[in-house]
Amino acid sequence: MTGETELRPLLAVTMGDITGVGPEIIIKALADPGLYDSCRPLVIGDLQALVRARKICGIKVDLHPVTGPREGYYRPGVVDILVLSRLAPETVVFGQPTPASGAAMVEYILTAVDLAQSGRVEAVVTAPISKAAMHLGGYRYPGHTELLAERCQTEDFAMMLAGGEFRVVLATIHCALREVPQRLTQKELLRLFKLTAKALQRDFGIEKPCLGVAALNPHASEGGLFGDEEARIIAPAVQAARELGLDLIGPLPADTIFVRHHRGEFAAVVVMYHDQGLIPLKLLHFGDAVNVTLGLPIIRTSVDHGTAYDLAGTGQADPGSLKAALEMATHMAKARARLREAAA
Repeated sequence: MTGETELRPLLAVTMGDITGVGPEIIIKALADPGLYDSCRPLVIGDLQALVRARKICGIKVDLHPVTGPREGYYRPGVVDILVLSRLAPETVVFGQPTPASGAAMVEYILTAVDLAQSGRVEAVVTAPISKAAMHLGGYRYPGHTELLAERCQTEDFAMMLAGGEFRVVLATIHCALREVPQRLTQKELLRLFKLTAKALQRDFGIEKPCLGVAALNPHASEGGLFGDEEARIIAPAVQAARELGLDLIGPLPADTIFVRHHRGEFAAVVVMYHDQGLIPLKLLHFGDAVNVTLGLPIIRTSVDHGTAYDLAGTGQADPGSLKAALEMATHMAKARARLREAAA
């Protein structure tokens, strides 16, 4: 793609659970006129939910309903919205998802994915959803990632959390800490290393990314004194990746690897469990972290927070993570465009 499309990628912004803060953070984020210098955001969701959010936040922007991406104005002061649902406002109670709002929430996501797969938008940016709302709507997925992967018919995917250049990729995600050692395998780690390196090249323009690999145990087990996962699982996977030409360093003790990452030594760090990576990330980027799904044929970024039902309707929700997700999706779309241009 060339011209305006390359300079300002078209982003589908899904509204998420409309009984949460999604509509409010969208209105706040898209009220920033500078955003339109770099991208063209198209909201996908419910018109009345956006009308209500505009009133709650006290923000003066025009709402422009469209039936397709080509109809958008994509200019400051106007929020373009592809209207998929028109739920009666009196049925939409903050913090109380219903089967109707849950089904609509999933419809926004599926429509955005279909638009991206058909090339009508260049990335998908998602506002927060509720697993409970998803289940009420008749969809039994653990979360966004699994729904997206199935829709894209992708089995090789992973979750990356990023704040600026600080990126962590999770080997295990939501499970009890005692389950982590059993879930780690050489095969799975090697898959994750290859996927991460490829994604950093394709979506972030990093020609030869260096990955840091965190150890599971204290002091990287200190020669087997504190466990054997490093010697038995992690180190062999790292060696196998190096033999394929990937640039990896590790396994390194978790109490020092993030200092090195913060100083710029690694393009990303692969961590062994959820809190190992999320604690340092959120310490540094609590308000502007982004969730990225690696391995999809489409670009997908998301806020790194939930529906915040306790804040919904107050106008106090912080749009920082959504702004960062929009910015990251823009950069990723441009990186893919450069690759396409180079290959042409």
